[in-house]
Amino acid sequence: MVFQIHSLLSELSKHHQTILKTKQLHALISKTHLSLDPFFATKLLRFYAINHDLCSARNLFDKAPQRSVFLWNSIIRAYAQAHHFNHSLSLFNQMLASETKPDNFTYASVTRACYENFDLERMRIVHTRVILSGLGLDSICGSALVTGYSKLCLVDEASKVFYRIPEKDLVLWNAMVLGYGNRGLLNKGLELFSWMRHMDQQPDGYTLVALTSGLMDSRLLSVGQGIHGFCLKTGFDCTVHVGSALVSLYSRFKCLDWANTVFSSLVQPDLVAWSSLITGYSQCGVYDKVFFYFRKLNMEKGRTVDSILISAVLAATAESANARFGVEIHGYVLRHGLESNVVVSSALIDMYSKCGFVSLGIRVFEIMPERSVISYNSLISGLGLNGLASQAFKMFDEMLEANLKPDDSTFSSLLSACCHAGLLDDGWEVLRRMISEFSIQPKTEHYVHMVKLLGMAGEMEEAYNLILCLPNPVDSGILGALLSCCEAHGNSELAEAISLQLLENEPNKSAYRVMLSNIYAVNGRWDDVWRLREYITQKKFPGLSWIESGKR
Repeated sequence: MVFQIHSLLSELSKHHQTILKTKQLHALISKTHLSLDPFFATKLLRFYAINHDLCSARNLFDKAPQRSVFLWNSIIRAYAQAHHFNHSLSLFNQMLASETKPDNFTYASVTRACYENFDLERMRIVHTRVILSGLGLDSICGSALVTGYSKLCLVDEASKVFYRIPEKDLVLWNAMVLGYGNRGLLNKGLELFSWMRHMDQQPDGYTLVALTSGLMDSRLLSVGQGIHGFCLKTGFDCTVHVGSALVSLYSRFKCLDWANTVFSSLVQPDLVAWSSLITGYSQCGVYDKVFFYFRKLNMEKGRTVDSILISAVLAATAESANARFGVEIHGYVLRHGLESNVVVSSALIDMYSKCGFVSLGIRVFEIMPERSVISYNSLISGLGLNGLASQAFKMFDEMLEANLKPDDSTFSSLLSACCHAGLLDDGWEVLRRMISEFSIQPKTEHYVHMVKLLGMAGEMEEAYNLILCLPNPVDSGILGALLSCCEAHGNSELAEAISLQLLENEPNKSAYRVMLSNIYAVNGRWDDVWRLREYITQKKFPGLSWIESGKR
């Protein structure tokens, strides 16, 4: 029997940790004296945790006659990884009260529980305990603290921990590089990368992923290409997680040819790479590629698409108004049991509404097992988009009756509904309730809807006065909304004033001059029309022709 236990334990250790085999091993161990050994208890507990069976893991822990530091660490880490942070911290307090002394792995797990729960105060207490226990210079504790402070937006605190540790391992270096990257401090991240190489610490794939995470501005494309070049020279581009990060990088910068090249070089791209490429095509409006790659992904055996990617594809479907593909995605959702996911169902409602099938969107909403603010917002927006403002307001009342608190997107959807139906008085009431009743300050999108509502109702001066009440500089979207209303009503005088303000904000944008030119033309001001069009012609870049010569 002992041989059978060791054989099964070896098999489970090689990534075959099914819940059935774990229970089988547990039953075998229970029949022997090995059930008293903390080593086997720790192994079993970890296997239960991997299979997300925290109940069995906790039952095993509670019944263990001897609790080693490894057993304590395993149960604390299991709860932390499952986001049951209070249980994890409670167990840590019990451990402190016991005879078992926490080690560096204990503190690392508890630190994670604190920062994942956004509990800065508790994390500072744990940090103090780390120092008092003599582990203040330990790289494992240091890595956890650097990650924690970085995720809580205290990158200066993270760097203080980092620089105090004399012997830095690769995990610690990577944690600090990622900390700088997540806060957009690219220069510091690159400096640290250079220093780490100078100290003969060889980077790994996670270092390069951490560096690319800080590249968010498209003006930093050349830096990203430099990192890509380093990956090619060192062979890191072949690894899945680095390749996925590069696909994500080029997709963010809308360099989809490069993203596709990197993606095609991956032998087995993971879901992150697929999602990055598909989302990139979606954001650039290349919807046929979105549908092509989604279908290609589904043809791969064993691939399961997550709710985030499904939502991104549904958003692309909504923008393209391709209801046929939307129905295909809905079928996929039903086959894979994703219809209960609030985000996916909300995306389905949005897709059907934008494709003109609002009744199907209502049907999805009605059969949802759980409704959130997101799902109500999607339906309110869809009803308003299809001119069903009264139903949109009924949904808003139902939302309040369900004790759900509306957010700024809720009121944006309501104001949009008012715009589509021309309900000026209702629009003012929505804005008033938003500020006074729900204490939500209007954002640009709310003022855009309000200005458009006033302008289309012919209340041009009132719309302009509303803009004058806003703090400078006024967003171009708000001014543009009024300018479009001026064009619709032929108000050249106000249009001229708005255009000058817009051109002051964005002097190189000729679209505003074109709109003003059209208004002048309606009013017969041909001299002004020719003056504007001559200016636009002079500012235009020379045209370029591109002729594709492909082999047939």
